[in-house]
Amino acid sequence: MPPYLTGLTIGLAYVAPIGMQNLFVINSALTQPRHKALLTALIVIFFDITLALACFFGIGALMERFTWLQLVILLVGGAIVVWIGIGLLRDKPTMDHSVDVNISLPKVAARACVVTWFNPQAILDGTMLFGGFRADNPGAVSTQLILGSSTASFLWFFGITVLISLFSAKFNDKILRVINVVCGIIIIFYGGKLLWKFFQMMI
Repeated sequence: MPPYLTGLTIGLAYVAPIGMQNLFVINSALTQPRHKALLTALIVIFFDITLALACFFGIGALMERFTWLQLVILLVGGAIVVWIGIGLLRDKPTMDHSVDVNISLPKVAARACVVTWFNPQAILDGTMLFGGFRADNPGAVSTQLILGSSTASFLWFFGITVLISLFSAKFNDKILRVINVVCGIIIIFYGGKLLWKFFQMMI
């Protein structure tokens, strides 16, 4: 398989599992006008690709070299993840289109940055995956791999936004609430695991 297609395949496998980025994009597609949801997806894609590039060019080396940096990311990232999960539990989303569900672009960008760059698991997974690209495939081959993976990010987040926004009419307030509660519980549990790992490293 050509390196670009290999990167595309690996990239899809990397972004497809439901995580904080996916939950953020799905929430946007369900509650915001389509044009705003698509813009949100593009912002998430930007942060996802920049994180992949950062991992590709060696952010993992810093975390491996400086234990304190890994501790900071685990503590701060875990606390923020729990905070986001609690926010989902408290939130009461509505399909009432008379309610302005839009948020400003700076806030969209800030939230997209948080669910990407303050997600320790994404950093660790990205470091293992994209760092391996460079280690195992020097030169032009690794470049094609990272380009393929970046394309996967665009196709995935843009695709699920379009798909969900097209069928958002089938959703109602109760379904949105259930989705938020389930996602909130999962995220809080995940954040708790990050904080637990921090305390284990401190012992």
